Amino acid sequence: MARPIVAIVGRPNVGKSTIFNRIIGDRLAIVEDMPGVTRDRLYGVGEWLDKEFSVIDTGGIEIDGENEILKSVRVQAELAIEEADVIIFMVDAKAGVTPNDSEVAELLFRAKKPVILAVNKVDNIKRQDDIYEFYSLGFGTPYGISGSHGTGIGDLLDEVIQNFPDTTEEEYGEEVIRVALIGRPNVGKSSLTNAILGEDRVIVSDVAGTTRDSIDTPFEREGQKYVIIDTAGMRKRGKVYENTEKYSVMRAMKAIERADVVLVLINGEEGIIEQDKHVAGYAHEAGKAAIFVVNKWDVVEKDDKTMQQFSQKIRDHFLFMTYAPIIFLSAKTKQRLHKLLPVVIQVAEQHALRIATHVLNDVISDAVAINPPPTDKGRRLRINYATQVSVKPPTIVLFVNDPELMHFSYERYLENKIRAAFGFEGTPLRLFTRKKSDDE
Repeated sequence: MARPIVAIVGRPNVGKSTIFNRIIGDRLAIVEDMPGVTRDRLYGVGEWLDKEFSVIDTGGIEIDGENEILKSVRVQAELAIEEADVIIFMVDAKAGVTPNDSEVAELLFRAKKPVILAVNKVDNIKRQDDIYEFYSLGFGTPYGISGSHGTGIGDLLDEVIQNFPDTTEEEYGEEVIRVALIGRPNVGKSSLTNAILGEDRVIVSDVAGTTRDSIDTPFEREGQKYVIIDTAGMRKRGKVYENTEKYSVMRAMKAIERADVVLVLINGEEGIIEQDKHVAGYAHEAGKAAIFVVNKWDVVEKDDKTMQQFSQKIRDHFLFMTYAPIIFLSAKTKQRLHKLLPVVIQVAEQHALRIATHVLNDVISDAVAINPPPTDKGRRLRINYATQVSVKPPTIVLFVNDPELMHFSYERYLENKIRAAFGFEGTPLRLFTRKKSDDE
């Protein structure tokens, strides 16, 4: 089930990034007391009262700004508003209601989405009275909060989760493999969907961003049921935004969350660009099985080393996804297309693989015997036992004498040994370290 989406929207320099960090509990966003510092939307996962949701930190909206950055962040915010289920409208208690706040309010009224008004920088009792003028914006009760002190965030999130939509989205059975196609515009997502299905169900065009919505297409092949989720491009109401590849991430994220296997499409003719890494990174962080699909391989001039060299480029650029297999194909000519679905089945099985506890512990014990953990100030890590606690992705908890003694390099060593023993091809593998309690 896809998580509800919360967008934090407002003019520049009202503290959106600080609140974003508070909600997700991380420091993903750059916080700087300077207007317009957030250049791109950022995404994270928040949780409140056992409800998980995705959070978008938009760039500030500057309605009349001719500056390219300000125009860009307005577009980002518009797209975030379109995709969000609930909007947190941020304003600044110190500045009061500004003309730009009023303009943003007009934009939000047109969105016809639940809007929660958050008045930031209410850092002391004296500021409490400053929130009342924000009633004039027309969004009901303003919530006084302080990003720097963290006050008021709980009340704000209480109201946010009250406005989440009912989760009535159709779910597919466990036997169905849900496959999302992600990648920047014009990489061939719709063409590959049509090639797999063997018919033109999705409009294909050379114009980047012609897929308007995410399209679910169930099909069956050789007894296996699938659903292809073709992620939407970024054409909105007939308007193609500049630098469309910057704005394809939100819809890709929605598809990623619903998928079992993510096909990360790369344009073999154009090669790898930075946006490819951003989109693939979201699939990795979401813990989804993944396959790199290099499309348009039919038009690439090649010799006997071209495929090997391109594969190495992928490994060099995507160091965090060395587990993902690589397939070269052409959606247009169907070259090597027959290799794709067998690999999809394989990585889906690996994504759902569960290892018996005694077998897992035998592998861990052997790994420790071959390469004992290094000492730290005279103390050595001791791994008491390990157990797999979940699948999709496979998640293993290591119970140890002191989690702080687990160095990331030794954790990587253990992951490599586990992969060597059990495969886990195509899926992230999560390792967590916990202190063994006295009664365990």
